[in-house]
Amino acid sequence: MAGAAALGAWRPADSTGAGEDAEAGTGPAGVASGAVTCVLAPEQSAGPYYLDDQRVRRDVTEGKPGVPLLLRLEVVDASTCRPIPGAAVEIWHCDARGAYSGVQGARGTFLRGIQRTNVNGLATFRTIYPGWYPGRTVHVHVRVSLGGSVVHTGQLYFPDAVTDRVYRRAPYSRRPNRDPRNAGDSIYRNGGRRSTLRLARSRTGYVGSIRMGVVRS
Repeated sequence: MAGAAALGAWRPADSTGAGEDAEAGTGPAGVASGAVTCVLAPEQSAGPYYLDDQRVRRDVTEGKPGVPLLLRLEVVDASTCRPIPGAAVEIWHCDARGAYSGVQGARGTFLRGIQRTNVNGLATFRTIYPGWYPGRTVHVHVRVSLGGSVVHTGQLYFPDAVTDRVYRRAPYSRRPNRDPRNAGDSIYRNGGRRSTLRLARSRTGYVGSIRMGVVRS
């Protein structure tokens, strides 16, 4: 599999430079000079519930109840920080009861889908805030492909404080005492903090955003 990683953000490495440093402070020149650093998160397991026949669609809810969640997933070139249009972004996650579609007797294709990134490298999905199941903290699986080749496989996470607020609402409140939280999850501990979504309130739900940088090969 081609090398890749999720990119949480980029930041100036040193904003005090002048002259040629200032001129190279943004874009590909900034990356080349070291003035811009891409913050990469490690790849993580695809898990046992991936299915390879996911549908191309933006709304993956299929009527599943839960707090609305709009995912904004940006794909960029990790060497230049430029957006990559036309990348295939796949997501899959469990419902509020902790069940995945298409496995273990759960019918349907709920909470699974593929979108192509637009000219700004952005793919969006309408879904619900994931539930939980024993042994794993709250997460969304993600995979990015370019030209038919998988270039990134990862998992996206949620701040515990936000999850606590969401889980006080139905239908999540019917399953109290989730375990583990982020710090107790063995996969999250391997770089999950850098794969955590930035969440913002939006009417009755949330918008979750992250930038994912991939290395072409």
